[in-house]
Amino acid sequence: MLWQLTQMLWVGGLWLLHVGLLPVLAKIGLAPLLIDEINSLLGSLLIGFAAVCVIVQTLVLLHAEGRASLWRDVRGQLLLLALYACGMYFAVRTWMPGAPRWQLFSYLILALCGLVLVLQPVPGESGRVRTAYP
Repeated sequence: MLWQLTQMLWVGGLWLLHVGLLPVLAKIGLAPLLIDEINSLLGSLLIGFAAVCVIVQTLVLLHAEGRASLWRDVRGQLLLLALYACGMYFAVRTWMPGAPRWQLFSYLILALCGLVLVLQPVPGESGRVRTAYP
């Protein structure tokens, strides 16, 4: 359950910001500079929150499937890529502040990793259908 909760929070939050909130702010007529500032602030907060959630999901995967799942399982590879995208976002933000397209690129990589991760089975279930009787 912890896997699904953290996944819903960070993947849903990332997609909600760019698909829901920013277009609505543009539609109601806020100034573009204000929208960019909101995007910058909320984007950084969401990426940091996503990094924490990815670490929690990695710990859940390691507990349920073992250390080998981090490299051999698609979920583990996606989590590592998502963690790398979080780091890349903050590295670009810190050392190349004039490169917003690289920040957007790492944001999109993170969002797409989350989207593909949603389609994967929960660790410990391995795609099995739950039954009421053992």
